[in-house]
Amino acid sequence: MKSGFTNPRFFHAMAVMFAMAAALAHAQGTRVGFYARTCPRAESIVRSTVQSHFRSNPAIAPGLLRMHFHDCFVQGCDASILIDGPNTEKTAPPNRLLRGYEVIDDAKTQLEAVCPGVVSCADILSLAARDSVFLTRGINWRVPTGRRDGRVSLASETSNLPGFTESIDSQKQKFAAFGLNTQDLVALVGGHTIGTSACQFFSYRLYNFTNGGPDPTINPAFVPQLQALCPQNGDGSRRIDLDTGSGNRFDTSFFANLRNGRGILESDQKLWTDVSTRTFVQRFLGERGSRPLNFNVEFARSMVKMSNIGVKTGTNSEIRRICSAIN
Repeated sequence: MKSGFTNPRFFHAMAVMFAMAAALAHAQGTRVGFYARTCPRAESIVRSTVQSHFRSNPAIAPGLLRMHFHDCFVQGCDASILIDGPNTEKTAPPNRLLRGYEVIDDAKTQLEAVCPGVVSCADILSLAARDSVFLTRGINWRVPTGRRDGRVSLASETSNLPGFTESIDSQKQKFAAFGLNTQDLVALVGGHTIGTSACQFFSYRLYNFTNGGPDPTINPAFVPQLQALCPQNGDGSRRIDLDTGSGNRFDTSFFANLRNGRGILESDQKLWTDVSTRTFVQRFLGERGSRPLNFNVEFARSMVKMSNIGVKTGTNSEIRRICSAIN
């Protein structure tokens, strides 16, 4: 990864990415530096808050990244995932194990003290996701801001979220519905290079998957290791790194694990077994014969695209004073 940051082509790619981000953001009503005059310390307050929580609990980094993704795929990037109450997004099965809500609340409290009613919860979440990647030794990028917060949060709408058993065709359809292509899909799922999954979401692959044996797409040498971590009828809440050997660092080893049959989630491993997505895995790994892609740069580009899904403005939105409650 270090060589990518010292290569002139990397800096050219970054310049192109920033130009694309600016054009896309302008089209969506957001822009880099939206709070430059109204709340100049907004981004630094969010970053210092995320850093403080990360020092005491590194698990909040992948938690905030997942939370942003789960928010954007339901009602757009409007912080509706943060709203408390019965049958809200927060209560839906895909969101029950998310971590980091307290980080957003902490940042919002600090921002309200210096810039009351100015910075949206949606922007705080988008900035916090970026800062989480950076803190885990990933890329830093400029986040367009200017989102407003939504007023609707329904658990029933979380069906838009890709599931852990989902086919690649189904995943591609869900991403395409938001203007995200196959490369965006592979790049964004690559965010699983940090964080964990509970045994309950993948242990079925280890026992009686086909013909009484494990999922054949798992490397046979890897199966005993996973079975030891997640024994049959064991603790389904036990958490395992999604990127074995590098679960706390934002890098390309997640893709190397997929190539080697060491993906944890069935939906992740399908990125390698499906030809249409395998090409991008190979390119992110820089495999010989492929046209290399810098994962960090492309991840940032895809994050900017995703973070402009369903941006809300005007009377159908608000700036929440408390992120967990509608004003």
